[in-house]
Amino acid sequence: MNIQSEILSLNITKQIDKSSDKVANSVRKMSSGLDVEKAADNPAGLAARDLMRSNVDAYNQGIRNANDAVSMVQVAEGSTSVINDNLIRMKELSVQASSGTYNADQRAIIDQEYQMLSAEVSRIAESTEFNGIKLLDGSASGTHTGTGGDGAIRIHFGTGNDSSEDYYDVSIDSLKADDLGISNSLLTQGGAAANLENLDKAITQTGNVRASLGSTQNRLESTVDNLSIQTENTQNAESRISDVDMAKEVTKYTLGKILSESSTAMQSQVNSLSKSFNTKMYGF
Repeated sequence: MNIQSEILSLNITKQIDKSSDKVANSVRKMSSGLDVEKAADNPAGLAARDLMRSNVDAYNQGIRNANDAVSMVQVAEGSTSVINDNLIRMKELSVQASSGTYNADQRAIIDQEYQMLSAEVSRIAESTEFNGIKLLDGSASGTHTGTGGDGAIRIHFGTGNDSSEDYYDVSIDSLKADDLGISNSLLTQGGAAANLENLDKAITQTGNVRASLGSTQNRLESTVDNLSIQTENTQNAESRISDVDMAKEVTKYTLGKILSESSTAMQSQVNSLSKSFNTKMYGF
């Protein structure tokens, strides 16, 4: 009977250890708020959670990248607006100089203002930049080179490197006076009249650049909205894997405490029976 009591005592001790481990595990999860805190909790879930967390961080950086690009586009569009205003005034001057009611001296005065505006168009185009990146001098036109030099500006916002999903390029044509074809003279009536066609083309080209910048800004803002939704949904999915179900864990904790306390009580009973048996049989 003594041997049986010892075996029973060992079994009860094992159950106490199991219950204590369950209680400790529940306490750890409830205190941290995480259902998956270490690999042993859920190996597959941990791997999925870590990938989701990395994607959330990447999405947040993508949102910052896209918002920076919106600011860049706004800088470029603001400068093109000023250039367009100058072109309108230059067309007005060309129409004025095209009239035979002005003499050479008066036409020279008109041409002086025209040349100043032409120089200002080029200055704006060459000086407009964002974070050290030239925007309207032709540096941002063409295709993306991948070297950080001339070429279209690549806006990367995705978690991979797929052109259909993770980035797109922003190309902005040059708006310098020479490239617009408006570096002409109004000193003669014929020259001023011929320049009107060039100015119409320049105004159209500038308008196309502005329209492209506006469309790009709308696209970038849409990208930010989509990334925000992806971030929220991914965080929710990660939360379902990582976060502890408090109601479920409290139930486990309570059950573990009950089992631990009942096992401890049974251990006390076994010890008492063993002591009583030894006293009766052996006198100690």
